[in-house]
Amino acid sequence: MRAFLDILDQVYQSITANKLRSFLTMFGIAWGVASLLLLIGLGEGFRSGQRRGLSELGTDFIMMFGGTIPALPNQHTGMMPYKLTLGDAEAIRDQAAHVRNVTALINRGDLKEVSEYSSAGGAVIGVQLNFPEIRHLPIAQGRFLNEQDIALKRQVVFLGQKNNRLLFPGRPSVGSFITLNGYRFQVIGVAPHIGRGNDDGDNQKIYIPLTTMLELFPLKGENIPQDAVSSIQYQPLTEDVNEAAKVDVHRIVAARHNFDAGNKEAFEEWDTIKSQRTIGVIFTAMDVFLGGVGIVTLALGAVGIINIMLVTVTERTKEIGLRKALGATNRSILIQFFLEGLMLTGISGIIGIAGAAALMFALGKAVGNNDMGFDPPRLVPWSAAMALGTLALSGVIAGIYPAHRAAMLEPVEALRKE
Repeated sequence: MRAFLDILDQVYQSITANKLRSFLTMFGIAWGVASLLLLIGLGEGFRSGQRRGLSELGTDFIMMFGGTIPALPNQHTGMMPYKLTLGDAEAIRDQAAHVRNVTALINRGDLKEVSEYSSAGGAVIGVQLNFPEIRHLPIAQGRFLNEQDIALKRQVVFLGQKNNRLLFPGRPSVGSFITLNGYRFQVIGVAPHIGRGNDDGDNQKIYIPLTTMLELFPLKGENIPQDAVSSIQYQPLTEDVNEAAKVDVHRIVAARHNFDAGNKEAFEEWDTIKSQRTIGVIFTAMDVFLGGVGIVTLALGAVGIINIMLVTVTERTKEIGLRKALGATNRSILIQFFLEGLMLTGISGIIGIAGAAALMFALGKAVGNNDMGFDPPRLVPWSAAMALGTLALSGVIAGIYPAHRAAMLEPVEALRKE
């Protein structure tokens, strides 16, 4: 134990004997580690921000809208429009084997919203009771719609956060009344702020029962069914069967509107599950690329340490010869130079990881509530583990070769060296 402590002391003395050289070597390694962690952390911040942005819309759902049916496949002449209906939603609920939940809604942006204090704009959406099961719609005050509201076609309204503030500035809203195109609605609840930054679209929406919407404010136009809806939104049984769920839905809708389900151009839809996967693939590729750049940087740092250690062996040839002449073994010489290379990389790596973590923490505090649409960079455990593993390998390589060269020097030849 005493001999090992002596070796550690000699390692320390050797490193501190050339402070500038040791500092520059360690700085290169620390910079490489910090750069690796920051680059990967930045990519993960964008990934989690995009994922959180999608989660604020809802959970693993697919939006479907009315479309147009081409007269001939792959041609855009003679397009026949069609509207989705409440009957389509019920058929999907009953017949789609790979769908676990489905809801229909009507979205109208042309209704005038007025309270006794002010007026507001924004979309009025007629929804079914299960809408919050598919879409993200938390409650800040009051309640959401219930079964009686739907069954009795009650004139009740659930307000988005911004419209609540505009219609009832500084005043309580739950239990009060507003008018929609002259019809009187009672406010039953208010949503909290949804989304980030200046994206206030969801905060300007208000929600009423779909049955009330169909009775008072149905969609108008030529050849539009009485139960026409703006959108049908559904969730597959699991995220893995989203494509099978779309096949089921396409088959049902096509049969009900008399066109070929294989005509993909007839469907207007957005698959949030597919979008999430695409984002994941993009950012995984980014992580691999940035991680590769970081590893190359660390490898270059390791080459630098090997070079410095070889220079150290050359400079201390006579010292090595003297120590061996006085009884130092090849093993003790090997251990000393090996530990010297390992210590240089180890301390540098710890400094780099600590510096990157501190900078990410500071950026997290500066960004605050993430109104910019992406999360601040964060220390990713696998990237830190990769950096430590690369450092350990670099330290071993940087230590063993120069240490072996030093240990193999013959005492007489080393002492004769000028």
